[in-house]
Amino acid sequence: MADVPEIEVVVAHSERATVRAGDVFLKIDADPDHADVEVAAMALAPVPTPQVLWHNPPVLALAALRGRALGRLGEPSTAPATAWVAAGAAVRRLHDAPLPPWPGRSLDELATRLDRECAWLVANGALPTDLVTRNRHIAEAALRPWTPVFTHGDLQVGHVFVDGDEVTGVLDWSEAARGDALFDLATLTLGHEERLGDVLAGYGTDVDLDVIRAWWSWRSLVVIRWLTEHGFDPSAPGCEVDVLRARM
Repeated sequence: MADVPEIEVVVAHSERATVRAGDVFLKIDADPDHADVEVAAMALAPVPTPQVLWHNPPVLALAALRGRALGRLGEPSTAPATAWVAAGAAVRRLHDAPLPPWPGRSLDELATRLDRECAWLVANGALPTDLVTRNRHIAEAALRPWTPVFTHGDLQVGHVFVDGDEVTGVLDWSEAARGDALFDLATLTLGHEERLGDVLAGYGTDVDLDVIRAWWSWRSLVVIRWLTEHGFDPSAPGCEVDVLRARM
């Protein structure tokens, strides 16, 4: 019998799970549309992505990427500044690419989600009311018209892999769609605000920093309930609650 590689559970919750077996990642998603979008987006994206080995819903098999994640939320990034600059340049290539054929979330949807999650945070005493009120006011600046670009949609720092100053791949494209460029930039730098200058140096164009800060508040506010309900801790040092407190 051939040696069976050790199985590592990368992430697991009620909506999806990812396990690693040797150099293969297996993603199991309760919603088959997520994997369909992921495969289509990776085929269109002008940046390095994992190789699709096979796709048999609800399972998607991907090859492992070379290098390591650019960073992790709640931990200082040890990647050099040049790696963050390279990440910014990769994001710019994505945003300059032709739009994907499917739409993204509307302003009304984003505003409704902000309203709903802020109401839940206050009603359940999950966060102090003044913290929610202040960050909601900041977040509303992100909800303005924008020119849509090809966005990753969930460009967390842990989804960008680098080797030295080279981006070797970008993971988890299930939320890719037409959207606001500054949302991607804000997601990438969430909890790593000191790296924003490096990212923008690679991105190579002026952006509205107030809108990026607004997206930091929006994203942190809307994910806290989901994180809590799925066994994650948004109040861990450097994570979403600390991002909100920094706005005070």
